[in-house]
Amino acid sequence: MDILTSLPMILGVALIASASPGPATLAIAATSMGQGARAGLRLATGVLTGSLIWSVAAAAGLAALMLRHGWAVEAIRIAGAGYLFWLAFKSARAAWRGGPPPVAATARGSFRKGLLLHLTNPKAIFFFGALYAVILTPGQSPAALGIVVAAVGAQSAAVFLGYALLFSRAGPMAAYRRAYRGIAALSALAFAGFGLRLLTARLS
Repeated sequence: MDILTSLPMILGVALIASASPGPATLAIAATSMGQGARAGLRLATGVLTGSLIWSVAAAAGLAALMLRHGWAVEAIRIAGAGYLFWLAFKSARAAWRGGPPPVAATARGSFRKGLLLHLTNPKAIFFFGALYAVILTPGQSPAALGIVVAAVGAQSAAVFLGYALLFSRAGPMAAYRRAYRGIAALSALAFAGFGLRLLTARLS
């Protein structure tokens, strides 16, 4: 498949995957509304870093290797579900206690949270693995791989960082503070739902 003619299709599929609701976008929105742009951008940068790691790994053939060794995929699946349940517990505890949003985390803490959130998400490695399996032939040049990784990475940066900036604006932040307990409760349910779905999914 010619990389230049297929690039719009590649970016379209990647845009849907990165912008659709999920644990990463939920965490970015909640952090940005509750703690401001700096914390949201740090967390979004962690998510983006995890996305780039999976993208490069899939392009280098790690996806095919992992699919041949099911135990590695299962380990990541269980770890990802466990992390999502932990986030659900923290959100549920915040909803129970009420009060103001939590104090802004350190740069390292926010970045690490975003990185772990994406590195423990098997959906990312399967998405990138499937993407590269379809569009890249064995004879594809390293330059073509680089074009895809860079283009998808740049688009993901625009989505994740854009979400952080959007939800850190005064309007969304004020609305978040007014509805803090309800949003925390919904976040807990969403994280728990994502975790349960991940834990019970049959990966193939």
